[in-house]
Amino acid sequence: MAQDNSFVKYLSLAPVLLFANLIFTAVLLIVFNNLFPDLLFHPLP
Repeated sequence: MAQDNSFVKYLSLAPVLLFANLIFTAVLLIVFNNLFPDLLFHPLP
């Protein structure tokens, strides 16, 4: 019974962690693009 409960808790936690990871990646890209403009679309010298 305890194993089923932890599996259900994991299923409810996984989308939250995925959403947090997506937001973290988006913020990281926005800050990087703010500090170094036009560097994401051109190769580094």
